[in-house]
Amino acid sequence: MNTFTEFRQDTTRVSDGITCQNDSYDRATMARGRKMRMLLVHNRYQQPGGEDMVFDAEAALLAKHGHAVEHLIFDNDAIVPQRSALDSVRLAGAVVWSHQGYEAVRKTIRAFRPDVVHFHNTFPLVSPAGYYAARAERVPVVQTLHNFRLLCANGLFYRDGHICEDCLGKVVPTPGIVHACYRRSRTATGATVAMLTAHRALRTWTRLVDCYIVLGEFARQKFIEGGLPATKIVVKPNFVPDPSCGNGRGQYALFVGRLSPEKGIGTLLQAWQRLGETIPLKIVGDGPLAADVADAQRQVPGIEWLGRLAPAATTAAMQDAALLIFPSEWYEAGLARTILESFAAGTPVVTPRLGTMRDLIHEGETGLHFRAGDPDDLARVVADAFSRPDALARMRGQARAEFDAHYTAEENYHHLMEIYRGVTRKEHNRSTSYSEPIHGTNTEYTSV
Repeated sequence: MNTFTEFRQDTTRVSDGITCQNDSYDRATMARGRKMRMLLVHNRYQQPGGEDMVFDAEAALLAKHGHAVEHLIFDNDAIVPQRSALDSVRLAGAVVWSHQGYEAVRKTIRAFRPDVVHFHNTFPLVSPAGYYAARAERVPVVQTLHNFRLLCANGLFYRDGHICEDCLGKVVPTPGIVHACYRRSRTATGATVAMLTAHRALRTWTRLVDCYIVLGEFARQKFIEGGLPATKIVVKPNFVPDPSCGNGRGQYALFVGRLSPEKGIGTLLQAWQRLGETIPLKIVGDGPLAADVADAQRQVPGIEWLGRLAPAATTAAMQDAALLIFPSEWYEAGLARTILESFAAGTPVVTPRLGTMRDLIHEGETGLHFRAGDPDDLARVVADAFSRPDALARMRGQARAEFDAHYTAEENYHHLMEIYRGVTRKEHNRSTSYSEPIHGTNTEYTSV
């Protein structure tokens, strides 16, 4: 184990001497008559976020339904902040191809013998080498795309306060290096760009992954525009627990989230300079713009900053709110759980007409839209909504109905199982029709 990478496996291992039988036909046929076996692979972030929550929630959901679920977890806390120059070079190389990631995935497959390997985040410690390990063992691969990392070095399509697609469609995304988009470092961005470029050349993205899960139709279209094969991309939104529907009697607007520029905090605070004396705003969260929010609380009547709250307290605030304000100024590839939680509470949502949010919110039914980054338009939309309590009450019912139809745990489980069954059938057909070389050149898809 070197100084900057480690992984954790959550269940007891059998002996290293076990070998995989590579019997894809047995895997496909048995999966139809028994509970499936899933290996879930995830690289956790140093600051826990939505991707970690989705990984944990899906793992618990599968286990609840009686499936054998194995976790292979890598953790960015293992990356030593003060590294030697040699360790920094090694880490950069591992971003492109992690030998440790490859060996860990392959060893776990041989021990556990899953029907499918489902990757969530592979950056930076797993790397795309994990896909090759799964293919070597003839196990189908599913990859959830929680962000735009395959198309953009920082994964956001956002820099310097605005949407940026400079790297979209480029074989070598050099603008990311020029702008130091990842961690404000040209060196770190260069390693990310090297990973993207190398695996485009190897056609890793088009050949080694059997199915990509995206969280909304907007994200699906972006990845198709970026070169991923449309036939391999399916939309499966996240899900959230059912907290029961609230009543909105608190008669306030609510923001829940990270206090950072891309979340539209500046737009929110400017809008409440126009609304503060008439409509209360409660802000839940913390982040780099916390000082700005504290200043606004002192200067603008009606703004109350609650800081971080426990999940139960956040849910209660959402149930009592008349509206949730979600003023994000980037595309939100990850289908923000906050919006789904608001639907579950029966609370309509006000968002920009931008990215995933444009499709997620049905105007006048589950919420309202305003022009992204425009505090005057946000103030207008919120004031109009509060002036029509009957319309707000109707939207509460429709927001909850949207949750019941699309974002419950059971709906998500059935969709996820359809995806797993589909890729196991595909692996069976591939194995019985021909033996595909990992480094072969024949493919039915266009390279990214």
